[in-house]
Order: sequence, then C-alpha cells, then structure tokens
Amino acid sequence: MTPAERFDPDRLIATACDETGYDDFGDGPGLEGWRSGLQRLTDGLVNEARLSDIGVEVAHLDVMRALKNRLDVIAWRTANPEIATKPVTAPIVIVGQPRTGTTILFDLLAQDPDLRAPLTWEVDAPCPVPRPETYHTDPRIAQAQASIELSEQIIPGFMAFHPMGALVGQECVRITASAFTSMIFSTQYRLPSYYRWLLYDADHTAAYRFHRIFLQHLQSGVPGQWLLKSPAHLWQLEALFAEYPDALIVQTHRDPLNVISSIAALAHHLRRMASDESSVAECAAQSYEEIAVGLDREMAARDSGVFPKDRVIDVLFRDFIGDPWATIGDIYRKLGRELLPETAQKMRDFLAAHPGDGGRGRYTWSDTGLDADEVRERVSAYQDRYGVPTETLR
Repeated sequence: MTPAERFDPDRLIATACDETGYDDFGDGPGLEGWRSGLQRLTDGLVNEARLSDIGVEVAHLDVMRALKNRLDVIAWRTANPEIATKPVTAPIVIVGQPRTGTTILFDLLAQDPDLRAPLTWEVDAPCPVPRPETYHTDPRIAQAQASIELSEQIIPGFMAFHPMGALVGQECVRITASAFTSMIFSTQYRLPSYYRWLLYDADHTAAYRFHRIFLQHLQSGVPGQWLLKSPAHLWQLEALFAEYPDALIVQTHRDPLNVISSIAALAHHLRRMASDESSVAECAAQSYEEIAVGLDREMAARDSGVFPKDRVIDVLFRDFIGDPWATIGDIYRKLGRELLPETAQKMRDFLAAHPGDGGRGRYTWSDTGLDADEVRERVSAYQDRYGVPTETLR
C-alpha cells in the first residue's frame, strides 16, 4: 500500500470506526473543522514530510491514535452524559516559548497533590476513564512506557532532549491532536503547508472545545484542579481564555535566540525518527517564524485586554534556573496558594532525581543558518517589555 493510500482520510476514518466500534466523532456545534485539519495533515504527510518506511508507520500510528481517542471519548461521554455537566474550574496553564523551562516547572508543580496534571498514559489511552484506585498501577502505564522506550531505541538520545514518562504530565498538544489542529504534528514532522495554516489561518476554537471535553472526561474519574502546560498556548491566548475565562497563566521568558536553536535541534532530532531527510537549518527557519509570530501575538493579546493582567504570572528562565525554589514560592504567593512543607519536599526530591544536563552542547546557534543580528532586532520589543536578558549564544 502506498503512503497516499495509507494516509487517505476516508480510509483512516473507516479503520478507526472499525477498530473502536464507534462512528460518532463529535461533529456538533463548536466542534467542526477536524476533518479539514486531518486532510491538511495527511496531505502534508504524503507530499512534504519525506517519510521513511519507519516514518510512515510512526505517523500512521499517531493519526490513528488521535482518531480513535476522539471516538472513544465521545462515545464514553454519550454513555455518561453527566460528564458534560461538570465544569473545568480555574485551570493553571504554563505557557511560554518552547525550551524555556516549561517542562521542569510543570513537573515540579505537578508534585502538588492538590493539582491535577494529565499524565501521559491517560492522555494516550483515555478509555476507560482512569480510576483513583488504579491510577498508578493501570496496565496502560506499562504500554505507554514501552512506547516511549521504543522511541528511544529508534533514535538514541531522544529522552535526553525531552524527558518523558508514562507517569509524568503530558502537553495539551497531545490532546488537541484529536482535533487535528495541533503543533505536535508540525514539530514532529516536516509539514511546511500545515504549520503555516496552523499559524495564520486555522480556527483553534474547536480544538479548545475538544480540549475541555477531554479534561471533563479525565476528571470524571480522577478529579482535581487542572495543571496544564503547552508552549502552543502562547500563540492562541485569546482562544484559550475564550474557553477558560477563569484560567491562571504562568508564562516563562527566555532569550528567543537560544530558544530557536534549541527547538530547532529538538525538532530535527524528532524528525529523524520518521525521515532520513531533515536539516537543523530548515527546522530553525520554521522555529524563527513561529517564535516571532507567537511573541507578537502574545503581547498583542495582553494589550487587547482579552484577559486581566492579574491572571498572568511572568517567570524569567534565568531566575527560575538560578533559584527554582524562590521562583516557585513566588508563584504560589501570586496564586494565593500555600506551599506545604511536604509538597516542597516532593518537589525537591523530584528535581534531585531529574537534574537535567543544561543541554550539553546538543545545539549551537551556528547550526541554524540564521542572522543573529536580524533575529535580535526582530525580538527586541519582547525582550524590552519583559526584561528578558540577552544570553551568550551557544
């Protein structure tokens, strides 16, 4: 079967329906558009992604998981209509450019037992609904961990770039993948047409609507105040607040130039899992365009008054890395929460077990092929606004 046949949307949809036994994708008001996103994604996978034979299989699994999860969640919700009556209240959402400490901050805050992060295993396999009594022993945990370890075997060093685990928090882009309006695809695969559509033309409203449906699904089994994270929210703050007007935002800030070279190296590493043809420079060009647009859009969203200024907490990467405990203490104070000693100790234990390696030379600015002076000028307004220090380029 050719890639064009493997990624034919009608074939994918029919297969997902056959494998789940359901055919309702939730096409009601506010949830339209996913088929258009699927079409754009599959077009890109066939014509632009330069997939290897292994890449075809990896991408096919990603698309099928997104389709089947959507079918499963909608079917569960239809059978249990009370799920839709439970609100998602005051989620805490970590946003910021990629590679600015969002992941480790997310992981540390997730040690708070009063906060509820969506874990990788339940995001990847949400049905049946997770239950408190088996939340850390569910057999889906081992399955998710095995999948992560397989990725490491295909591309050694993958976990060093972006640590993952079945029992740690997962990004929101993995949830919105089922709306097919998600940066997860255009980071993992070479999809120039898709990423530009996503950046400039796509309506993200339905993706955030499905995101709420997914959170309601998970919280019906294991409740709690949501702690969420994704750099992708930076580009869509208006859509985020339209869906969650009581959201609390923690935004991380770092020199965009080192961000661009770091995310370019990560994207290149990810794409090598699915393609024998990838370049850091091409990844960097995409990253530069996305970061520049994202920072402009974020500043404009704040200026527009779409959300109250007191609902955003700004965190400088330099301050967080220099003294994470002072930063976390400040976040808790601004959130009006008490950081209990036992919670602080859990955070310290987690950091001791996951110290990170500071990048270890995995990326350099020279690999990007970009003009540093041009990029610096482009992002200067952002740095000036938030007092983001210029770093030595790696």
